[in-house]
Amino acid sequence: MKRTLTVFALLATAATLFAGAEIGKPAPEFTATDIHGKTHKLSDYKGTIVVLEAYNLDCPYCAHHFKTGAMQELQAELAAKDVVWLLVNSTNPKNPSYRTPEKAKKEWDSQKINAAAWLDDSSGAIGKAYGMKTTPHMFVIGKDGTLAYQGAIDDKAETSGDPRKARNYVREAVDKLLAGEKPAVTQTKPYGCGVKYGG
Repeated sequence: MKRTLTVFALLATAATLFAGAEIGKPAPEFTATDIHGKTHKLSDYKGTIVVLEAYNLDCPYCAHHFKTGAMQELQAELAAKDVVWLLVNSTNPKNPSYRTPEKAKKEWDSQKINAAAWLDDSSGAIGKAYGMKTTPHMFVIGKDGTLAYQGAIDDKAETSGDPRKARNYVREAVDKLLAGEKPAVTQTKPYGCGVKYGG
């Protein structure tokens, strides 16, 4: 009986760790350093729409969006609308997919990434607070700091073809928020590779 209770306690703890952010509730606050050493706090962007992207280029789903240029185009499109797009890399330093700041800077340049910053979340703190499950797993935070959308970037979980032809939930959510409306779709199941919290 005691062992059963211990197992349940551990499961409850794990569930709490990965409970994630809830739609309509304040998005979890975080403080993180980007690959250039600059500190970012979510609260710094209050009054601005923020997009969080769980990122790992070693994942073929994530890579597909970047190799086609579709992700960089969307980043630039939303940046032109004063949206702050933050890459969140939660890869454990012991994992082969981990990027040192030096490697991350090279990858940023080679992929011509148009995000505002690449956040080093190698501790997994942001990823676990938001319940980031896959790369890419997307989050759209409204100007008031509440979570407006979370889930897949689009409706085509593919590693080939043109992502531009898919229904893009992130673009839709941002456009609705900019129009002062609630997104029609607020939550979908994210697709991609599991976030590499472990070594």
